[in-house]
Amino acid sequence: MEFTELEAWRRRHPNHTYWCGYELGGCGGRLMDRLYHDKVCHFAHVAGGPTCGRAATGVSSADHLFIKRGLRDLLSKHGQRGDVRTHDLGSGPGGAVDLHLPAARRRLRFQLAPLDYQGWRHAGATLGEDIDDVDWLFGTEGPLTKEILARNGYSLRFRLETDGGERRVHIGAQARNEPTNWTPLDECELRSDGLWTPTVEKIRMAPPRPQPAGFPLVGGLVFALDHKAPVPDDSPFSTDGRRLVMADVKPVGSPIIRAVLSLPADTRLPPARHVFRAPDHSRLLVREDGGWAIHIDRYLQLNAMDAAQTGLGRILPEPQKAPPPTLVPQAGAVLTKSVQAKASGAVDRPRESSEPEALSWSKAVVRAREILTASAAQGRTLRWSALASQLGNPYWARSESFRIGFLAEVDSPLREGKPVLSALLGEEGGALPCLPAVLEKLGMDGVAGMSVSSLAVRRWTEREREQAFAAHAEPLRVMPSRPELRQLDDTPRPTEKPKRASVVSNDRAREGGRIELTSVQAPNCTAEERRKVSAAIDRVQRRTSVLGSGHPASKRAHRAVRRARVWLEFATPGCVIPPIPTKRQRQVLRANASDLLAELNLTALELAAVKAKFW
Repeated sequence: MEFTELEAWRRRHPNHTYWCGYELGGCGGRLMDRLYHDKVCHFAHVAGGPTCGRAATGVSSADHLFIKRGLRDLLSKHGQRGDVRTHDLGSGPGGAVDLHLPAARRRLRFQLAPLDYQGWRHAGATLGEDIDDVDWLFGTEGPLTKEILARNGYSLRFRLETDGGERRVHIGAQARNEPTNWTPLDECELRSDGLWTPTVEKIRMAPPRPQPAGFPLVGGLVFALDHKAPVPDDSPFSTDGRRLVMADVKPVGSPIIRAVLSLPADTRLPPARHVFRAPDHSRLLVREDGGWAIHIDRYLQLNAMDAAQTGLGRILPEPQKAPPPTLVPQAGAVLTKSVQAKASGAVDRPRESSEPEALSWSKAVVRAREILTASAAQGRTLRWSALASQLGNPYWARSESFRIGFLAEVDSPLREGKPVLSALLGEEGGALPCLPAVLEKLGMDGVAGMSVSSLAVRRWTEREREQAFAAHAEPLRVMPSRPELRQLDDTPRPTEKPKRASVVSNDRAREGGRIELTSVQAPNCTAEERRKVSAAIDRVQRRTSVLGSGHPASKRAHRAVRRARVWLEFATPGCVIPPIPTKRQRQVLRANASDLLAELNLTALELAAVKAKFW
């Protein structure tokens, strides 16, 4: 206070005495007011009193008493019966304030002292012994308030504001992704289910569903759906934008279990007869009540052989075709031309199965994505006619504008990290003529006015195909970044002479200090050939890792892989050929992709035969 305020205070309270209160953590000794003109007026202990150990002397040191008085006034205002108490939690009598409502079997805890997660769990168990529920209100925001917000979908807070010689209590309510709304305590309402403010009433009328905790599943999993198994409608794992289904699930290194899967609601539900693999971003959702589910955002279909190895699928035997019936004419019977033809062996074959049924627009878009994804997983491109034949003939006969709109819908939306599947389609070895129009419709910059024959579009298509092959390969490979069309030079480059390197002859004959040199041509290959060689290397290495390194077949496999890796090193555009290659480098420089692929495929077959013999 200023000295003028203290003088006015003395005149208003001439007969009052002052004491160091126990409920503020004081010693109980007598105090006296000190009036100064050159510094702040304050209270001080009378000389000769007990030693005081009160630590908190700030403006908030009596907040627990203001909260206690505000709760008692609120009980009296609403005519309810309750008990208000303060607690010392180790740092003074103002650690917490409890409001016990016996009729509602409910307790409100105003937490002023700092509290960690373990202490909160222990205090909640202690407070809930004789009641049904506890409402926690915290004065400061921290990890614990965020934890409660994530669990319940909302949290309650309190704060005090100085108003003259008083501290006014305000109650705040915060929902997930919403700001905190504050209401004075004297405007709140006590009901059978706790403390109510306008924001609390809005939240509790439509309570947000709490988010379950999730742990990433390393290594992925495979699963097969069971559409007939029911899922509880009130499952705690049902959230907006997701659908729950039952499935038989096999995590890596684990037996098959029955589990609840949480899948995106906007995706097509996989058929139950197939087995699928969730390669990444799978999480195990867990609740404290013991429930759990598996959260999956992306999955790929396994082929029949891989599905059979998981134990979730089986290989169906191919139906055996019955031999055509032999017609034996009766004596004296007159045969028609058709019967004569059948009797002579020219049997009319039954008509082939009818063409695929024409799909609706939305179903055709989903089916086209599945076909192109499977093609990318196999590392190959697809003709438009082959795709259209699987969707139904009407799609093949449509106009060019129809193709553009249809393919734009297949690849929508365009975003980084998601390959453009339309780049896998082509005609006569190149991309579709309408590909630039599709990219422009998807919103790609710099494609307007370009043709499919331009160098920039050809380079972009080649890189996008490599990105699609890497995204859907098994195992997954690192995807190259997607370049912008404006970064790709559309100006044809002059034809460069192939790089030649001088190679030392086998005997390295030196005559008169001169080394005899011979010329070697670097391998000239396409990106498709390099991709096939890289895929063959991966296939051989996977089979070698299963077989082990001590078998002669493994040694030959390692030798073939080393040669192929050196070839890839020199086949990469812009590579530098050493002026004096080694013997292995000279052999590789004279090799081509066809020879390497034949050697790698033969090695893979040999490894598979050895594995089948011993396993």
